[in-house]
Order: sequence, then C-alpha cells, then structure tokens
Amino acid sequence: MPGAPERLLRRLEWRLSRRLDGRLQGNYRTVWHGAGIDFTDLRVYTPQDDVRHIDWNVTARLDEPFVRQYTEDREMTTWLVVDRSASMRTGRDTGKAGTATELAVSLARLITTGGNRIGAILFDNHVHRVVPARTGRNQVLRIARDLLEPSPQVGGDGSTTDLSAMLRLAAATTAKRRSLIFVISDFFGDAGWEHPLGLLSHRHEVVVLRIADLAELDLPDLGLILVEDAETGEQLLVDTSDPLLRGRLTEQVAARETDLAERMRQAGVDAHRITTDQDLPATLLDLVRRSGRRSR
Repeated sequence: MPGAPERLLRRLEWRLSRRLDGRLQGNYRTVWHGAGIDFTDLRVYTPQDDVRHIDWNVTARLDEPFVRQYTEDREMTTWLVVDRSASMRTGRDTGKAGTATELAVSLARLITTGGNRIGAILFDNHVHRVVPARTGRNQVLRIARDLLEPSPQVGGDGSTTDLSAMLRLAAATTAKRRSLIFVISDFFGDAGWEHPLGLLSHRHEVVVLRIADLAELDLPDLGLILVEDAETGEQLLVDTSDPLLRGRLTEQVAARETDLAERMRQAGVDAHRITTDQDLPATLLDLVRRSGRRSR
C-alpha cells in the first residue's frame, strides 16, 4: 500500500491532469524562466528591460544606461521556501499548512515534468530542513514526505516567526546559481523581512505565495470565544458578535493588507494571496496568467 506522500502526489496528479489538460505544463517555463548567469554583452537600456540588469559602472562612464545580457540557461533550478511556523498550522480543515503543502507538491511535480531541478527549504524558528535540488518524481515524493512530517509543536513560547532568518537561509542556500524561488508563507512574524526579501529578488526571480485563512480576513460571528496566538501563546476572550470589535478588526485587517502590499513593493516582488478555500488548479492557472502579464 502506498504511503502518505505517494497518495498525496497521485491525488494531486489526477486533479492537475484532469483540470489543467496541458495548459500549464507548456506555459510555466516561459513565464517563470529567469535569465542565465553567463555574461555575454552590453546594450542600451530600453523601458522593457529589468532595471536589475543595468550595469551602473558602464552607465556612469557613458552617461547613458546600459544593461548586461546573459546567456539563457537551458535548465531551470527552482526552490520552494516553505514557512512551517506555528501560525501556519492554524485554519480550517488542514489549515494553511495543508494548502501550502498541496501548492508546493503541485509546483514541484509540474516543474520536474520538464526535467528541471527543484529543492526545498522548510523553516521554522527551531527546525530548518534543506532538501538539495534534484530532478524526477522521487524528488517530488521526498519533498512531499518532508512536508507531511509533523512540525515540532513548539508554538506558544512567546516568540514570533523570524521571517528574515528564513529569507537569509534561502539566500545562502541558493547563492551559487540564479534560480526561480517560491516563498510560501502567511507572513505572520517579526518585522523587517522586506530587506532580505529584496536582496533575494535582486539575485533571483521570486514569486511570493501568501497563504491566508478566511477567518483571518473576515472573523465569523461565533459569539463569545477564547482566541490564542499560535506563536506567542497569548490568549484573549472576545465577543465576536460585538459590532465595535468587528469594526476594529476589519480596520486592522485592511491596514495589514496595505502594509504587506507596501513591504512587497519595497522588496520588488508581487505577492499572490491564496486562501485556504481556493481551488488548486484554478489557483495555479491564475498564477501563471498573472505572471505572464507581468513578464510581458
């Protein structure tokens, strides 16, 4: 009898093949394929060019912006950076962690179909696991196995997720080769992560997948309940029927969404918000379409 990773992969393969019908497999590489790392030439900058490729030394000497051209890689290396902190274990049904796992395994399967390498960085404040980048279905199964392995139930120690440390680990792990990097997190954690995320996006092509539970965006009316911060362990008795409380929470959610959008803008990345109730194949197709429009 197949184990849990094999069952998960078979289920996702069936859903993806049935719903996507080849529409994604032929598109993801051209949408997310980054430039190579071998410098070949210089040319005058055009408005369509990536500003990260500007050669500032040549630009200063010639008083005109020039960009570096690179040899495009024939193979793409992709990394999945997955937040495994306590806040990701909250949410309905399988929670945000379940959504993150299905997204990561689906992306791994689609990317390895083209013969490309994929690796994974699984992070929380206490346990960091790096799966070296390799090709093939067995690699996808290994990533699925590690994602399905329960995280240490450490939350409630008063600390929040060190997102900066997660991104610095990703930068150190992927330093040797320009890569495509998916950062999968709810972005609940310590402030200041936009700087290391910006440094990561300067070197690599970065796609942020921000996982959110519906209850985080719109608190359901459940009467008097006890709520607990999954990471700090702080508890609070709240009346979810109180209109004043609901109004303040709505304002706080809107303020957080605005703040996250601004931090992502500062880091130079686009964040795709994915809720735990979304349909996975439709989500992946929308992700490709939006990335394709941005690249054009």
